Amino acid sequence: MKRAVVIGGGIGGLATAGLLAKAGMQVTLLEGREKVGGRAYIWEKDGFKFDLGPSWYLMPDAFEQWFKLMGTSAENELKLVRLDPAYQARNEGKGDLLRIRASLDENKRLFDEIEPGAGARLQEYLDSAQDAYELSIKRFLYTNFRDARAFMSIEVLQRLVRFAKHLLTPLHTFVSSHVSDPRLQKILDFPAVFLGASPYKTPSMYHLMTHVDMNVGVFYPMGGFYTIIEAIERIAKANGVDVRTNSPVTKIEVDESGRATGVRVGEALFEADVVIGNADLHHIETQLLEPKHQTLPESWWAKREPGPSALLMYLGVRGELPDLDHHTLLYTDDWGKNFAKVFRKPGDKSKPEFPDPASLYISVISRTDPSSAPAGYENMFVLVPIAPDVRLGSGGIDRAGDPELEAAADRVIDQIADWCDIPDLKERIVVRRTMGPGNFANELNAWSGTALGMAHTLRQSAFFRPKNRSSKVSNLFYVGHNTIPGIGLPMCLIGAELVLKNLLDDRSVGPTKNEVRPLPDKAWKGLR
Repeated sequence: MKRAVVIGGGIGGLATAGLLAKAGMQVTLLEGREKVGGRAYIWEKDGFKFDLGPSWYLMPDAFEQWFKLMGTSAENELKLVRLDPAYQARNEGKGDLLRIRASLDENKRLFDEIEPGAGARLQEYLDSAQDAYELSIKRFLYTNFRDARAFMSIEVLQRLVRFAKHLLTPLHTFVSSHVSDPRLQKILDFPAVFLGASPYKTPSMYHLMTHVDMNVGVFYPMGGFYTIIEAIERIAKANGVDVRTNSPVTKIEVDESGRATGVRVGEALFEADVVIGNADLHHIETQLLEPKHQTLPESWWAKREPGPSALLMYLGVRGELPDLDHHTLLYTDDWGKNFAKVFRKPGDKSKPEFPDPASLYISVISRTDPSSAPAGYENMFVLVPIAPDVRLGSGGIDRAGDPELEAAADRVIDQIADWCDIPDLKERIVVRRTMGPGNFANELNAWSGTALGMAHTLRQSAFFRPKNRSSKVSNLFYVGHNTIPGIGLPMCLIGAELVLKNLLDDRSVGPTKNEVRPLPDKAWKGLR
């Protein structure tokens, strides 16, 4: 039986461990912190239960695919509810409040009310987004880009000119060709942030995310996002995965032939036939491997663009917040200036500033899930995209973070109070915790303190993104936000399947069709 060691218990590491164990490997997962989850962590205080990371359940088909491979389903493992409204958007000051509903017809009517004819153009935009999404699922997302012939299908060739245009045209430019009202543009632009990118720089191919948003819907797992982690961990353990927490990996051992022989936790050696790195890729490459074994040395990273970091706030609030939905987006008038403060050129050494006012995201999950807060209180999560620079500081509990970051958090609270008509918000906060770039760097070894990972610019997308396999260490594989296919929980789940495909030398381009079954050792052709 082949032995696999997985470094890191984020969703990608857990999902990979589960797949490999179900396929017949002996799997040990090593997590440095006291609980698995990575960025999808949890914090509880005074009856509040805060998801510390992801809060927007998108691409439900990617979750369903992983559960199917493991012989179950999302319906069996999670309690999902579709949100209606999906989210609301508020503009600077006490500007217009726009609600995106579960009904596409209602959304088209909203667009028409703001800009006559925009409803029909929204439908055209969504038709294009759906086409791009479905083709991406079939041909691009579930592939390791190892066989160019796989992309020479008729359906790809028929769209070649259109796809080339989408790759070379920024998202904002494409959005602007469909709607001219800035309020509507921002609704279609914003999904870029989920990809760790600016709509002014990310390819318009990523307009496919709006299909997921408006056609498929926005969902929420009752009990919080950590229930997803718990479900995946539970299934992985049921298939034999040995999960060890408080076990930070300090080194990947590589022999003279260029094969990893195992990993070290302090002096302890965990021997392995295959090593899976789910920790931050920059950390693995530059800290856990000797220079001669690094595929991506420090000089490589210096030329790449990290996605944004974030000022995160976890607030327990006394009383109700009726003017906020489960998801709320606040947009500044000067959209471009806001993004310019967040997304900077590689090599820019100047100290960034906190945006003020800031475009930001609020999640009040207690509007949907009363279990997240004590009776009579609300659970409020705030995310402010900021530049990925550790000099912007770290957060803490009860104002224990760096003074500059806590002062920025105070300004954000005042902004929310003003724009959302909650004048006494500051006085009603009974629990407060903040996080910043320093927390991501120190607690998650995050490259440049990014909250998301490598930005999805053109040169950092698809086959331009780091591969799921080391080119220097033959049996070292990668999964997570900095590798193919990219950022987000669904992408990390797809990445887990890509590792399995690599190990099987499976060069197919779509999702694996059948449940994973135990395999003999000779099936692992990717290890030869």
